[in-house]
Amino acid sequence: MTEGTGLGAGDLPDDLTAAEAGMWQAFRNGSLYDLSSGDGVVDDPHGGHPWGPERSVRARIVCWLLLDGPPALAGRVAALKLAGVRITGTLDLAGGSVTPFVELRGCRFDEQVLLPEARFTTLRLMDCAVPRLEAARVHTEGDLHLPRCRFQNGVRLTDAHIGTDLLLNQAIAHRDRSGRSISADGMTVGQDLQAELLESHGEFSLRSAKVGVSLSLRGAKLANPYARHALNAPQLTVERTLYLTPAGLGSPLLSGTTPARGTRIQPFECRGGIRLDDGRFGDAVDLERARFDFTDDQELSLRRVQTPELRFLGDKPQRGRVVLSGARIGNLVDRAGSWPDPGNLQMGGFAYESLVPRGPFPLTRRLEWVAAATAEYHPEPYERLAAVLRAAGEDEDAREVLLAKQRRRRETLPLAGKCWGYLQDWTVAYGYRPGRAAVWMAVLWAAGTLAFAHAAHPPVDAGGHATWSPALFTLDLLLPVIDLGQVGEWQLEGAWQWLAAAMVLLGWVLATTVAAGATRLLRRS
Repeated sequence: MTEGTGLGAGDLPDDLTAAEAGMWQAFRNGSLYDLSSGDGVVDDPHGGHPWGPERSVRARIVCWLLLDGPPALAGRVAALKLAGVRITGTLDLAGGSVTPFVELRGCRFDEQVLLPEARFTTLRLMDCAVPRLEAARVHTEGDLHLPRCRFQNGVRLTDAHIGTDLLLNQAIAHRDRSGRSISADGMTVGQDLQAELLESHGEFSLRSAKVGVSLSLRGAKLANPYARHALNAPQLTVERTLYLTPAGLGSPLLSGTTPARGTRIQPFECRGGIRLDDGRFGDAVDLERARFDFTDDQELSLRRVQTPELRFLGDKPQRGRVVLSGARIGNLVDRAGSWPDPGNLQMGGFAYESLVPRGPFPLTRRLEWVAAATAEYHPEPYERLAAVLRAAGEDEDAREVLLAKQRRRRETLPLAGKCWGYLQDWTVAYGYRPGRAAVWMAVLWAAGTLAFAHAAHPPVDAGGHATWSPALFTLDLLLPVIDLGQVGEWQLEGAWQWLAAAMVLLGWVLATTVAAGATRLLRRS
């Protein structure tokens, strides 16, 4: 920069103010330059109390120090560490390479901070008031810390590369002209992305972002009443876990952990849609005690998500939809009261390997859960549930699910199909309760035996015939194909002929339904 022309290693530029001269010397010494007054109200960077020239430095002098600053004093490491400083003008480091360590605490920026394509070792802005942070394609070897900062016109981190951690804890970001509070599409974070207790007023966009360890939105409040999504993160990749869970309040030691029972907590709250379509999560997606406030056209979209575990343990959304179509889950950890009402759940093609219910979740409620996801009959959700139950050794429950599937299917059939379905249901429960066949056979056999005991039965061949047995005669009528040698030996007349015909017909119907059920069971196996 021109200000540096002709300066010796230890010289101060002539046009520096007293505050800037102090900052210049602190930079060479690597020490903290603190202009705070000690009064918490006055020193609040987000408050309305004015900071005068005695606490102000020009942005171009800060840029001079960072891009082409003086050498460190002997035995020291140059670093920019500011506290309680007002920075006037636009801090423009676009495309620059910043070697010194940068840490600003409780500072106030008059204008936006421009860092696109800049390179840092570590950059920390903590509890700062920043009109806007423009940092597309910024690159840090270490951390980027932005905790408790307030951004009146949003943050842009599109295609940024953060070497280790990105911290947004307790930050407040308002939307920019495009409606986004934080735009981080394509961003890469080497380790954790922590945005605990974050307040986002607009769309938080993480499309195609990659996080090397975990992404924590514990206790965050996301709100976007202006558009469809409050969190828009399709194709997000998180190597470990995505946390949309509560955060403990009052102790920094609780950060990054699930609060213990009895801790004062703030749940994750989202007023607006969430889109995580095609996301990949190495350990889990955790929604414990999450709260969703959707409009009728908004949704929690988990289409084609892949993760070993989904913890669906939040509060039930009163409006909007939950969409799991095409998702592939290992363990589905859920609570009966967390799922939305019928018509607001979609899970066509949803594959899960095991169910881990939290609290009571009887089979009747599980069947209601499946029915809620199928406004029109579709067999796949029932078959998936039955397969998971059978794999867990719950064969009886699996049969109940498949029976419920047949009953649901029956409602879609024409009248003749419905009648045949009711008959199969009443007789052998579509083959899923085969014991009913024996009961019906025993009832018909007993009734026929009692009836035919009083029937006139002249023999067909008076010269030679078997001994009359009402029980064997009835059984011969009821069993199709099998011939016990009774029916052809005796003649019945009048109403007895009609009764015999009815017995033959009932036997065929019973055998057909048993055969249909057996075929269904074999096909399922």
